Amino acid sequence: MTRVTIVTGLSGSGKSVALHTLEDEGFYCIDNLPSHLLSDIIDKLLASGSNLYEKLAIGIDMRSERASADNLLKLLKELRARQDAQVEVLFLDTDRSTLVTRFSETRRKHPLSTQDLPLISAIDEEARLLEPVKSTAELVVDTSALNLHDLRDIIGTYLLGKTKVGLALIFQSFGFKHGTPASTDFMFDVRCLPNPHWEPNLRAFDGREQPIIKFLESQSDVQDMRNDIQEFVTRWLPRFEDENRAYLTVSVGCTGGRHRSVYLVEQLSNYFGASRDNVSRRHRELR
Repeated sequence: MTRVTIVTGLSGSGKSVALHTLEDEGFYCIDNLPSHLLSDIIDKLLASGSNLYEKLAIGIDMRSERASADNLLKLLKELRARQDAQVEVLFLDTDRSTLVTRFSETRRKHPLSTQDLPLISAIDEEARLLEPVKSTAELVVDTSALNLHDLRDIIGTYLLGKTKVGLALIFQSFGFKHGTPASTDFMFDVRCLPNPHWEPNLRAFDGREQPIIKFLESQSDVQDMRNDIQEFVTRWLPRFEDENRAYLTVSVGCTGGRHRSVYLVEQLSNYFGASRDNVSRRHRELR
């Protein structure tokens, strides 16, 4: 039976990376296909009888679905009912602030943006249009805190069955005064801990630098908080792995996102990284 993976999601969330990963694994890939051509393309490729098309990956975005995702949902339902193909949907999601940063850094134009629809509005509109598709996807991956290698590992593990990589564990620091992360599994508030910001000679450093590390390591409450978070994650991580989760995001927040949360994320990622292969860190306010 032919395997058909539909790759969709928000623009800028990593669909090209996903398709390149699948192509490297022997999938025949087609990108930016209008959804109304899906059935015809699959029919023609399967009718050829070529082994080249035993695994298909097809990328679809909202350029052809501006009004509604209803047509795509209907087509996906029809494809899933086929007897000659196993159809699955990989949906890539990303929070708004990360997408704004990505489009600003690359100077790319959002597919839905126009003179009357600025970038943020285009991102929100695409998210609204694709929400029904996201709710039916076999695998949803939030790429907000993932780098290219993290995303490739997650696809390799949970879409291609390469279980040796395991669950991707992501620790991220943030500042509450800049807003909470849009996507996280666990959030720890460490604003109750001693704050290096109020030490004038420490204020310019961040939680990765030795003066901050030395200050926080001397605080028993900070060490207790670190140990408690470590024990909590250690206790519950196997349960998430048993559920075949692709990744788990643990967010640690302080006031500004530069000192206490950064220090703790560094400590936590080092601790779990010593025994796991797929641990990453992200410092939102230090980018």
